Amino acid sequence: MSESSGSGTRHTGAGSAGAAEPVDVDVAVIGAGQAGLSAGYFLRRAGLVPDRGFVLLDHAPGPGGAWQFRWPSLTYGKAHRVHDLPGLPLVDGPADRPSAEVVSAYFDRYERTFDLRVHRPVDVTAVREGDGGRLRVETDAGVWSARALINATGTWDRPFVPYYPGQETFLGRQLHTAGYRGAAEFAGRRVVVVGGGTSAVQLLMELAEVASTTWVTRRPPVFRSAPFTEDWGREAVARVEERVRRGLPPQSVVSVTGLAATEEVRAARASGVLRREPMFDRVTPHGVAWDDGRTLEADVILWATGFRAALDHLAPLRLREPGGGVRMEGTRVAGDPRVHLLGYGPSASTIGANRAGRTAVREVRALLAEQDAAAARAAAGAVGAVS
Repeated sequence: MSESSGSGTRHTGAGSAGAAEPVDVDVAVIGAGQAGLSAGYFLRRAGLVPDRGFVLLDHAPGPGGAWQFRWPSLTYGKAHRVHDLPGLPLVDGPADRPSAEVVSAYFDRYERTFDLRVHRPVDVTAVREGDGGRLRVETDAGVWSARALINATGTWDRPFVPYYPGQETFLGRQLHTAGYRGAAEFAGRRVVVVGGGTSAVQLLMELAEVASTTWVTRRPPVFRSAPFTEDWGREAVARVEERVRRGLPPQSVVSVTGLAATEEVRAARASGVLRREPMFDRVTPHGVAWDDGRTLEADVILWATGFRAALDHLAPLRLREPGGGVRMEGTRVAGDPRVHLLGYGPSASTIGANRAGRTAVREVRALLAEQDAAAARAAAGAVGAVS
């Protein structure tokens, strides 16, 4: 089922969702955020046709990837720079406009410009071995059979909240940043913000205007005032890449790069808004407590504790290593060259996603060529045997 819109076609499900047999494609792309759209663009440039050569599946209700779910007060001026997708520049929007709106409109324009024909909303339930060396992609809108898979599902669907003793006894409100919608609802409240990443810093500065805040982290935060250089970026990527090459879970970006000490951040540190306390040891019905006897009353615990890679649908392929991660060689899963993970490890950034899309498509094309050559040799051998 599809609806015509502009220069492209927006597909709301599989054209043959009701068919009993899987729909054959060369490549299935799961996820239409920055990485998925980048992959779709390079597949298009490689000559693959949407819905025949490749299919792009996205579970979100509309364009925008994870950006469409960001809190409204995260305006475009406050957001980290969103890098251009390949082939179409992002024209800066008003600084006071919600980033969710700016990025969603840009992604929508991108999908239409390059006629990527994203199928949505489609939930991929499992990817497993199919027939003839293919991958069987099972969804709530039908089944696809693919020769290769580019997974670009990101992390937004798997918010992570660590467990601390007594957490279930807390009588106040607990929420993850994924559920945060703005500071107004916390006016006059006592809020404990947990986490040492950029989101925690942004929300602390926002909440401090209307609420009483306390910041707790497991490790002292590292603020970097030096500009982000190319060498620094390469070093950060190399450290993340080394972990995934060994099959370990990726580190958070901030654990590698540190926090940017902008003018706003420096002012917040000087005023005490970003004064950090060590991580509490347990949660009480009315707040949090440390083993040294200190206690703190709180109305809200806001977990700015990050996300984990959304890979549960790939579980049937058994890609995880004993270390808990997926061992990678670039964007390719080391144990299964048919599968590429974008937005995982070193490609988990907007600029990294673009590069990863190009790399993955180049390697997928090489894999398809190898498969075609092997099939031709097998066919020629069969003809020779008969004659």
